[in-house]
Amino acid sequence: MSYPILHKAKLVIGKNLVFRNAEYSDAAFILELRTDVKKSRHLSIVSNQLSDQELWLERYALRDNEAYFIIENEAGESLGTVRLYDSVKHSFCWGSWIIKDGVPQSVAIESALIVYAYALDTLGFLTAHFQVNKENERVTIFHERFGATRIAENDVEYEYIITNEAIRTSMHRYRRYLPVSLKVEK
Repeated sequence: MSYPILHKAKLVIGKNLVFRNAEYSDAAFILELRTDVKKSRHLSIVSNQLSDQELWLERYALRDNEAYFIIENEAGESLGTVRLYDSVKHSFCWGSWIIKDGVPQSVAIESALIVYAYALDTLGFLTAHFQVNKENERVTIFHERFGATRIAENDVEYEYIITNEAIRTSMHRYRRYLPVSLKVEK
């Protein structure tokens, strides 16, 4: 039996958002998000050195088992980041989902839908798994409304899975945020 493989795409084009493969030149934007005091309080700690982020992106460019995207609007303005990684059989993990302040709430909904549409409809995954910091109540609520089920926890995080049926139900419920099909440029 073969399983889906995570891989990068140059662009994943949704209805109002574009996912662009993260590049070395995105290091300053990513670092700004990752070191923002408010946004980073629920994330793993990263170095505040630009050179370390650049090195991480250089190494990422050589890996072929994950996809790290810059979320942009149609005008090319960078709005956030999201990463797909840790594939296990028919399931993928996603995280590093950071959206800058001051953007419409629809950016969160559409970006989550693009993650699922890309992973399921383009790559062939069936389910997803991920962790959320327990103190990150807004994201916990968001994922649970999308149909994610909490399956475990430790002192710091909740672990979730979301079934294909739950993903498809949410994709249908929020279909106004997605085109009929994503456009993917490899």
